[in-house]
Amino acid sequence: MVNNLFKVMRVNSFILFLFFLLAVLFTGCMLRNIDEIREKARRGTTYTVTYNINEGTETTPSAQTVSASIEMVWIEAGRFTMGSPASEPGRLGDSENPRTANNGVVTLSGFWMGKYQVTQEQWIAVMGSNPSWYHGGSRREPATGEIPGRRPVEQVSWYDAIVFCNRLSVMEGLSPAYRINGNTDPAVWGTVPTISNTTWNTVQIVTGSDGYRLPTEAQWEYACRAGTRTRWNFGETESQLINYAWYGVNGNNMTHQVGIKQPNAWGLYDMHGNVWEWCWDWYTTSYNNAGGSDNPQGAVSGIYRVIRGGSWGNSAASVRSGSNDYSNPYGRYSFIGFRLLR
Repeated sequence: MVNNLFKVMRVNSFILFLFFLLAVLFTGCMLRNIDEIREKARRGTTYTVTYNINEGTETTPSAQTVSASIEMVWIEAGRFTMGSPASEPGRLGDSENPRTANNGVVTLSGFWMGKYQVTQEQWIAVMGSNPSWYHGGSRREPATGEIPGRRPVEQVSWYDAIVFCNRLSVMEGLSPAYRINGNTDPAVWGTVPTISNTTWNTVQIVTGSDGYRLPTEAQWEYACRAGTRTRWNFGETESQLINYAWYGVNGNNMTHQVGIKQPNAWGLYDMHGNVWEWCWDWYTTSYNNAGGSDNPQGAVSGIYRVIRGGSWGNSAASVRSGSNDYSNPYGRYSFIGFRLLR
């Protein structure tokens, strides 16, 4: 009887020990997962997606698993003279004239800027497909050693870009930056227009939102210049441009993996060349009509949206810090992409 009782007690003690051991292991795993989650939150949310890229559609011949995250650089608040002087070599027109008000000086609050142009793998992670012309398939292969999914996404319209911004914001638990007809859900907005659309053109920035958005033209130029007033953000010597940009001289008529060239002084890559980058602003021929001098958001209406930075096929003059151009908001071209701001 006593022996049996001791046997039962030993069995129960062993079971209690097993439960204790499992509890310790479970707690350790939970703490490790929490640490991993915190680390991901610090770096920025990472999304994983499996996709195929076939010629003419989205993908490469074989399935790949990619991880896409948005790396951002903090840009300190400051003031700068937006535009270029009339004496600047290669200047393309009066649309670069500095404002006449406030001695041409623009004041900006601090912001987070995308370290790189949005890549194809990042676009796929959010949108589920790849619209890019230079997708890496047959006859659209990247340069030797470059990763197809890390080329900038292109053939995306301005309308496409704002949908991407809101979707990514929701995925990361941020408040979306854009609102159309009082709604921030792109699914409610309907099909992305392929011609100019009056409703989509009334899109508004949601005051107080912390989500992703396109930079204003002023924010873009300020970040590009990184404190400089030279033609390019590294100086005036055109022969050095190949170290910082993919453009007509070395672009080989295609996009290239982001982040290969040297960054500017603030750690931003490909601000010159590779693909033009959509900005928030309506295009205007004069900065005097572009929203004042304190955190300007551009003209209140227009026909075209601003693009900045130049592309793989442009001249050295077109990829200058002060150079600007424009495109239809519904246009999808193999030389226009974008980068994000928060």
